[in-house]
Amino acid sequence: METTKKEKAFTYSILALSARKQPIGAEGCILAINPNDGTHAIFLDLNGQTPDGIAVDGKNKRVYWTHMGKLTGGENAYDNDGSISSIKFDGSDRRVVVKTGKTFTPKQMTLDVENNAVYWSDREGMRVMCCDLDGGNLTVLVQTGSADEDRKDANNHCVGIAVDAAAGYFYWTQKGPAKGGTGRILRAGIHMPAGETATDRKDIEVLFDHLPEPIDLEIDALNGYLYWTDRGAGPWGNTVNRAKLDTIGKSTPEVIGSGHQEIIGLAIAPDHKSVFTADLGGTLRNFNIETGEEKVIFTTKGMMTGIAIF
Repeated sequence: METTKKEKAFTYSILALSARKQPIGAEGCILAINPNDGTHAIFLDLNGQTPDGIAVDGKNKRVYWTHMGKLTGGENAYDNDGSISSIKFDGSDRRVVVKTGKTFTPKQMTLDVENNAVYWSDREGMRVMCCDLDGGNLTVLVQTGSADEDRKDANNHCVGIAVDAAAGYFYWTQKGPAKGGTGRILRAGIHMPAGETATDRKDIEVLFDHLPEPIDLEIDALNGYLYWTDRGAGPWGNTVNRAKLDTIGKSTPEVIGSGHQEIIGLAIAPDHKSVFTADLGGTLRNFNIETGEEKVIFTTKGMMTGIAIF
């Protein structure tokens, strides 16, 4: 993406994935959005892909995103044809990191660059997965089901993902049926316990249960919080929430913002004083944690899914 002199004055931008047609001329694209004034440009046209999750590797100057594959009929009806790709910040060297068919329906994703790892949740695959930044060492960390009958049960669908490498945990969401009130947030150790597998590991903890429909996750390691979005029914749904990591699962979560239209994406601002959210209604919002102020950054007629700080 060509950078203008005006854009160089800002310290960061938001990369947002659009899974549907935008009025600015792309169907399935990555948008670069200025968080100060909402000015935007197409970073990458995805040529009809159905993107969902996005993450940025600042060290190696690459952007990663998930492609859910083809929708075959109704929500949660995808073929086993998902993939993950990456590209350099300057728009060159586009690569397929995880080939089509190696992951079923990859959703939200995150990176642990220092440990050379990509993590994501695979919804219809009913699993949490990881691999190296170049796609090597593809590994299933958690498997919640295997048969087609299991796939029909949305309680088995893994969607959000976050990693706390310093503490040795990864966190994920199992969203449950739409507006079903059976969503969960869970965690397990980054390293598989000896003698156990993705289907029978005993270190899995259910931190929160009976949530409306939890989606994306983010770790604020600086302030010790786990944040998440929930697209379920109100009053607890269509909200952005957080809980202290040191008492996770033992205290009541705090609602940071509400009023979304099918909230999906989540990113913590570099100053750790606010969070950005994106929803399927096409709105990018910022919520100031200290003041409670909500600011609409950008709106579009398309659907917005994952977001990342660029």
